Amino acid sequence: MGEKVAISVGNVNLSGNCSPCQFNWSKDWGRPSAITFLPGNYTVSYVAPLKDNTLQAGYDNQYNVSVILPAELDVRNPLLASISPGANVTRFADNTTLIQWNKIRTFEIRFYDQWREQLLYLFGNFWIIIAIVLLLPFLLIMKRSE
Repeated sequence: MGEKVAISVGNVNLSGNCSPCQFNWSKDWGRPSAITFLPGNYTVSYVAPLKDNTLQAGYDNQYNVSVILPAELDVRNPLLASISPGANVTRFADNTTLIQWNKIRTFEIRFYDQWREQLLYLFGNFWIIIAIVLLLPFLLIMKRSE
């Protein structure tokens, strides 16, 4: 219920005006691991597992956040996806998607793959056919009574 839950990440990289930028891993007993570095303007990138087609994070301070979705994932259909307010979404020629926020503390993205979109269209077509089958007798009776 609103409690912070740490995730395991890998491939952590710190970049900025230093080459290479140094950071320290720390792991206190009973606490999640953290990285520390000198004050400055940095970009922290990492790879983390995704669960349930949703990515969300919360930070103690406001940050600029950028998320790059690979070509097989999409966020354009509002029936299947959602993005936190204030996002700038850019779709590139190679079908990757860049989603950016400026100075936010929390964000959430719900995305989908091509299979889910096809399943949505199949489900929609199924209900359209059922509606036609149920309405057809009513329309035929109305036409006869005229």
